[in-house]
Amino acid sequence: MGIIRVDNIRVYSYHGCLSEETKIGSDYLVNVEVKADLSKAIVSDALKDTVDYVHINRIVVEEMGIPSKLLEHVAKRIGGRIFKELPMVKKSRISVAKVNPPINGDVQKVLVELSLKRGK
Repeated sequence: MGIIRVDNIRVYSYHGCLSEETKIGSDYLVNVEVKADLSKAIVSDALKDTVDYVHINRIVVEEMGIPSKLLEHVAKRIGGRIFKELPMVKKSRISVAKVNPPINGDVQKVLVELSLKRGK
């Protein structure tokens, strides 16, 4: 089993429960970690034998483009697409962080992280 990570995918999206958040938008950082059997890839040196991180990035960008109220919902959608489109992936960990959230305080970001297994 091996791990592939795509860290700090920066996107500008329109998520949130407040109407201002869905109109103005905000910066987000998404991290994706997937676990898969990489034993074939380490021998073959072929993209077809691994998990393509370009595909992971595309899924994140597309799902982040669909407004949601909750970051939890977005993270679950990203995970669902990863399992649907990348059959090698057995487990995933997805975090979605809103940078400079509109809350009363000096907060760099808020973050939701989900750990998911195929079939659950």
